[in-house]
Amino acid sequence: MTATSSTRSARRRAPARSARARDEARLGWLLAGPAFVVMLAVTAYPILQAVYESLFNNRLTAPDDRAFVGLKNYGVVLTDPVFWRSLWVTTFIMLVTVLIELVLGFALALVMHRALTRLRGLLRTAILVPYGIITVVSAFAWFYAFDITSGYVNTWFDWVPGVGPDLNWFASQGTSLFVIIASEVWKTTPFISLLLLAGLAQVPGDLEEAARVDGATPWQVFARVIVPNMKAAIMVAVLFRALDAFRIFDNVFIMTNGANGTEVLSLLAYRQSISRLEIGLGSTISVLLFLCVILICFVAIRLFRVDLASARGEK
Repeated sequence: MTATSSTRSARRRAPARSARARDEARLGWLLAGPAFVVMLAVTAYPILQAVYESLFNNRLTAPDDRAFVGLKNYGVVLTDPVFWRSLWVTTFIMLVTVLIELVLGFALALVMHRALTRLRGLLRTAILVPYGIITVVSAFAWFYAFDITSGYVNTWFDWVPGVGPDLNWFASQGTSLFVIIASEVWKTTPFISLLLLAGLAQVPGDLEEAARVDGATPWQVFARVIVPNMKAAIMVAVLFRALDAFRIFDNVFIMTNGANGTEVLSLLAYRQSISRLEIGLGSTISVLLFLCVILICFVAIRLFRVDLASARGEK
């Protein structure tokens, strides 16, 4: 009975970190600490102000009617089908864009990683061009390309089934989301590819060579050697891109302005706060958007379970 209890206690006991892991964690806090403090000071006030305003019934057109309502605004927003529809559209855009960008980013990263030394700089520069374009400029370019009157997509791709001179890409939810997602993928895939390229550089070459000597196929080398050793880089790429995609605003605002079922949470918060001057409800949506971002971070970190010490084989 005592031995069983000791075994259970040993299992519950968390493994001790190595001295190297503790030193790296301390160094990480020393290097990132100043930037973290500055970012916290800059972002803490707007977040706390939004939380505070969400507790009031505050409309700028009627400042005398401002009153404390507690959590009533949250009840109004959470029972509104418009909020849940916007949440679904936002989540759909995030999941599809991150998945496509992860696949394309891996392909681009592998090409850049395997390319000849003389071509690496040229490839990286060419791939970075879309990412260097301002989001608003990129959104306008995609809008005019697919516009039924000024666009050239319908003319160039009229050989594709369903595409013709009379196709209005922004007249329905499906085609509108297609253009929005395509513009997001085109612009931000380079960001994913560069993060994954940094991860590829950390994969030991001797492991890949040993796998090939043992008769592993290229797919087996990729799935069983490369990807497991890139888990940290993949997590960073997915996490950063998911957070950015969940806060999408520019492309939707310029292309559809939320019409045809394409309204996202950021645009919904903008409408309530700026267009309708409902500061209380707009702040409530912003706080819920922030909580969703925190939830995404928690899920991503729990899903990948990255442990740098164990990845190096330390105990």
